[in-house]
Amino acid sequence: MKSFASDNYAGVLPEVMDALHAANAAHARSYGADHITAEALATFREVFGSDVSVYFVFNGTGANVLSISSATQSYNAVLCSETSHIYCDESSAPETFTGCRFFALPADSNGKLAVAAIKERLIRQGDVHYAQTAMISITQSTEYGTVYTPGEIKEIADLAHANGLYLHVDGSRFFNAAASLGCSLADISSTAGVDILSLGGTKAGMMYGEAVVVFNKALDKHIAFKHKQVMQLASKTRFIATQFQAMLKGELWRKTATHANAMAQELLKALSGHPEVVITRPVQANAIFAEIPRHWYEPLQEHNPFYIWKDSTHEVRLMCSWDTQPEDIIRFTSAIDALSKIAV
Repeated sequence: MKSFASDNYAGVLPEVMDALHAANAAHARSYGADHITAEALATFREVFGSDVSVYFVFNGTGANVLSISSATQSYNAVLCSETSHIYCDESSAPETFTGCRFFALPADSNGKLAVAAIKERLIRQGDVHYAQTAMISITQSTEYGTVYTPGEIKEIADLAHANGLYLHVDGSRFFNAAASLGCSLADISSTAGVDILSLGGTKAGMMYGEAVVVFNKALDKHIAFKHKQVMQLASKTRFIATQFQAMLKGELWRKTATHANAMAQELLKALSGHPEVVITRPVQANAIFAEIPRHWYEPLQEHNPFYIWKDSTHEVRLMCSWDTQPEDIIRFTSAIDALSKIAV
């Protein structure tokens, strides 16, 4: 059974599995001092810019904690969206490990942070009674599956830098965003003024692992030590690095992310024919948000599990993955066809 609950549910890309198998063929130096990790770092620099630093980590929470802690002190504050993963879905890990105050700002109807909302909270600078803002964090693609354009990111980055702040991007679905925009990875990161990026690999088809990509050299001063301190330095780093090498070389990420996004568009098209289904957000990457009848939850979950996003309005999230196929969509929408014919 395929799931529409999360792209985390999907398995591992065959190309990534092949890379892992090849990396397992012999002994190699530990903690990133091996040739596989060196090759992966060289590829990152080809893709993002020659001056970037990269730190491989186990998971998304670790990537965000490392990114934020590298740019903050415990008396600082981070501005983020009220729906952001770092605020809603990582328990209290970011706040616990960084010691920072997280201020959740209202997102717009598409889940994005607007410059006006950020400006409103740039207050009390230098006031010892108030947590001092040091970073803005946005999510790409957003928790609603929408996408920041390069221009929108640049506008937020310019605001951050004008106020002496860093811009962090939580990019757990960064590849889907770039595929949606038809742009390069650098266009929505280094070129747009991002200081540090949590680059997701697991949701994109890796077995495990994420990467923290540092564009602002001022953050290099502490991050290597933070990498160890937050327990994200892998002794066998090559097994994370080789997966990213497989994803980046030849833009495998674009092929798979484009497919996931296309499947979301096919699902959107199929759902749009049902008057009982209300699409609540623009479908720009690989997620669909929709309101459906409450009594459909259980029978549909038997076909393809999904997340209930907001039960009070019957809003659900349907997520397509690199391995979602047209027949999965047909099976799901056929179940909806049958339910729509049943009088309640």
